Amino acid sequence: MFRPLPVAIGLRYLRAKRRNGFISFISMASILGIALGVTVLITTLAVMSGFQKEIRDRLLQMSAHATVSADGEPMGNWQHAVDVAMRDPRVAGAAPYIEIQGMLAGPRVQGAIVQGVDPALEPKVSVLGEKMQKGSLDSLQPGEFNILLGKELAVWLGVDVGDSVVATLAEIQGTPVGAMARTKRFKVSGIFEAGSNEVDRGVAFVNMQDLERVLRVDGVTGVRLKLHDMDQAYTVARDLALNLEGYYRVSDWTQENANLYHSLRMEKTVMGILLSLIVAMGAFNLVSSQVMLVTDKQADIAILRTLGLTPGGVMQVFMVQGSLIGLMGTVAGVIGGISLTLNLERILGLIESAFDIKLLPEDVYYITGLPTDMQTGDIVVITAVALLMSFLATLYPAWRAARTQPAEALRYE
Repeated sequence: MFRPLPVAIGLRYLRAKRRNGFISFISMASILGIALGVTVLITTLAVMSGFQKEIRDRLLQMSAHATVSADGEPMGNWQHAVDVAMRDPRVAGAAPYIEIQGMLAGPRVQGAIVQGVDPALEPKVSVLGEKMQKGSLDSLQPGEFNILLGKELAVWLGVDVGDSVVATLAEIQGTPVGAMARTKRFKVSGIFEAGSNEVDRGVAFVNMQDLERVLRVDGVTGVRLKLHDMDQAYTVARDLALNLEGYYRVSDWTQENANLYHSLRMEKTVMGILLSLIVAMGAFNLVSSQVMLVTDKQADIAILRTLGLTPGGVMQVFMVQGSLIGLMGTVAGVIGGISLTLNLERILGLIESAFDIKLLPEDVYYITGLPTDMQTGDIVVITAVALLMSFLATLYPAWRAARTQPAEALRYE
């Protein structure tokens, strides 16, 4: 006979035809419950990861992964900082920038962040040039005093390409009549659409040299970095700051978008915990089916005990049998979850066609289709949790079987 003996008996019980059909039904319900929970959990977390990735990419496509900025004073040696950064193999691109709060006035007035950029280096850290709807990034030539506006910002100001806007910057200058904010008239040379309302409505771009002239400074706010691995953003920026002379402030994308970043992670974690309750329901069904099986097999347990099988061996028999049920449900759920995730967009399209509805309007969500991002780590964790729940569900029924007294069980047989 196959060894070890408890495993052989457990496999035999799994394949055996039940005298009580209801036990088989409960066992099948346990498998389906675990499979359904794992499927839903994998698909939901994949969709949430896809939305997180989509939001993160939209935020970072117009900004840097990390920044190294001067502490209070303009960074005059930014060319050296860019050269040092580009020698780091972890850095994909580096570009200087100037950033200041301002008030833009056309037919209407709207506050915005005014950023001074270098048109030649900016494509290394952002996709601003690719997001232009009108005009081009190259129109930001020094001395032209041109400005690029987000689509929403241009609508709020009531201007279009060729119009002028007056920028009042948050920088005070002394005049014969007292302290006044610096102002300059810029010509709108382009309009971009990033797909993020925060950027499209709240950011404007001008040439870095033009903004230096308006602010009367010789230097930039700092250097922005784009990395091959954004998870190393803070480490790379810190290393760059340590290789430069002076004091610098380091920040990365997780700090600049801290509230959104942490809320997305918390939302995914909470959703995973809540949906794992579906797997727990399948495990509770497994407990019920195993308790009923132990009751149904009282005579068999008694015979095994009289033949010399120890209580620990009896316990192993039912733990093996229950764990295999959990394993089958988990494997089925993993296959179902991966298959459903890979075909989710097609299924969504069929639902929209069948009911003539739009589940994800592009004008509301700024996305096309349903983004998914299956992560191996998530699948491994879900599988481990489902198997652990299934194993724990077998402990009480197996312990109850081990306590069976042969004489009591065979008394009325």
